[in-house]
Amino acid sequence: MKFSREELLCLWIISELACYTYSMVAVPLYDTLGAEAIIHIVNKADIVTVICDTPQKALMLIGNVEKGLTPGLKMIILMDPFEDDLKQRAETSGIEILSLFDAETLGKENFRKPVPPRPEDLSIICFTSGTTGDPKGAMLTHQNIVSNASSFLKCMEHTFKPTPEDVTISYLPLAHMFERVVQTVVYSCGARVGFFQGDIRLLPDDMKTLKPTVFPAVPRLLNRIYDKVQHEAKTPMKKFLLNLAISCKFSEVKKGIIRRDSLWDKFVFAKIQAGLGGKVSFVVTGAAPISSPILTFFRAALGCPVFEAYGQTECTAGCTSTSPGDWTSGHVGVPLLCNHVKLEDVPDMNYFSVNNEGEICIKGSNVFKGYLKDPEKTKEALDEDGWLHTGDIGRWLPNGTLKIVDRKKNIFKLAQGEYIAPEKIENIYVRSRPVLQIFVHGDSLRSSLVGVVVPDPEALPSFVAKLGIKGSLEELCQNQAVKKAILEDLQKTGRDGGLKSFEQVKSIFLHLEPFSIENGLLTPTLKAKRGELSKYFRTQIDSLYENIQE
Repeated sequence: MKFSREELLCLWIISELACYTYSMVAVPLYDTLGAEAIIHIVNKADIVTVICDTPQKALMLIGNVEKGLTPGLKMIILMDPFEDDLKQRAETSGIEILSLFDAETLGKENFRKPVPPRPEDLSIICFTSGTTGDPKGAMLTHQNIVSNASSFLKCMEHTFKPTPEDVTISYLPLAHMFERVVQTVVYSCGARVGFFQGDIRLLPDDMKTLKPTVFPAVPRLLNRIYDKVQHEAKTPMKKFLLNLAISCKFSEVKKGIIRRDSLWDKFVFAKIQAGLGGKVSFVVTGAAPISSPILTFFRAALGCPVFEAYGQTECTAGCTSTSPGDWTSGHVGVPLLCNHVKLEDVPDMNYFSVNNEGEICIKGSNVFKGYLKDPEKTKEALDEDGWLHTGDIGRWLPNGTLKIVDRKKNIFKLAQGEYIAPEKIENIYVRSRPVLQIFVHGDSLRSSLVGVVVPDPEALPSFVAKLGIKGSLEELCQNQAVKKAILEDLQKTGRDGGLKSFEQVKSIFLHLEPFSIENGLLTPTLKAKRGELSKYFRTQIDSLYENIQE
């Protein structure tokens, strides 16, 4: 019997929980990481058995064994039906292939009493997708996951009490810890999970069908919804009414009034709410920063609590979250109950804890045990006192909340000695209306920055219409006047966002195809793979530098 995609995802969850029942350690394999990364993970984690869904993936795993790349792999449990020749080829390579049905039958015939794990036992080794280099295996215990999920529930107990009637939608990778903790919270309360069809472009259809009450979000998705709403408000009157509706609804939010039965909801926000299924009552966004205007918009438009969380795989998922009743934006809230947060001096970047600024460090029951078989990387992340060094730069605000202001790990110097944090610049530039995605590049041999811009196909035509320019998207991307107009809009957006002159890009290349997981330019949580982007656009970057006066 061939399973549907949704059934395969359910089987993934069942397989994971089966491992935990017998104190086995789960090691998720992202198929989007690429062949080299999968070989790296199988060898690094000494994986003997792999459970996978399709014969094509099993064939790839068998091929790696045949080439001598993963000699330790001995068994593949396959969910989908497979032919005898696949089984014979596997046996020739010293691999046993079992169908999931046969594995279940063997389990029933050879029943073993469950071996419940202890809190300190490893639960999962989550290989971080990373933006550079080989994936690193973050070792997380059962205590890490339970403490993270339970502290989130405790912080939200007066706002969010999930019940068996609640439904959440799963569209983030199941191997990612943000998704794992969301599902831990949901299952612990008997609520339900529905899986999307697999195409992020069809997510609105999935939302309308599933009608989720709990919506875990990532900023890139919320940005797209926001941009679409702004784009549809084409006339000055529509823009005025939209802004007035946001202002009026948000003024209620600031007073603690959360509702979706006002006139503004009926005439302005009803379509947005219906687009998410019409029943969303709790939203949490994480995995990347979200801009204040967009967070304010959703808090007004959705008529439900919208929280922002911050964290990383190495602290299981979250370490801070905005609090119920605090509807200010521009920060990631306060520490969760399972951890402490401190800021440590970064003298090279002129950040000092005495000024309430510095690298964000985390210590608590949610902090991982280190990277698998990588003491050097572990020592870089965890100090002798058990503090996790995140690589993010934070600032304590007067109200006790934490603001992310910079990034330590992805910084570089320009030729004149100025430090650059490209992610900060990109987060400002994506507010430019014609921009869907942007990659900012620079290095220590150059005195200026350049960028690769993926234009928004919906916003670009109207943006260039005022220039009297028409054409296909491909023609517009090749038009020098269009390129100049987008660059000017980027620089204006940068000035409005507080960028210094040396932080502004001096030239850009317009690229048609969006960065995606599939083309290897985004991580599974939709962060830019900086190393891969630099390689992919090497020719264009070199050309940009040749044509600007530095």
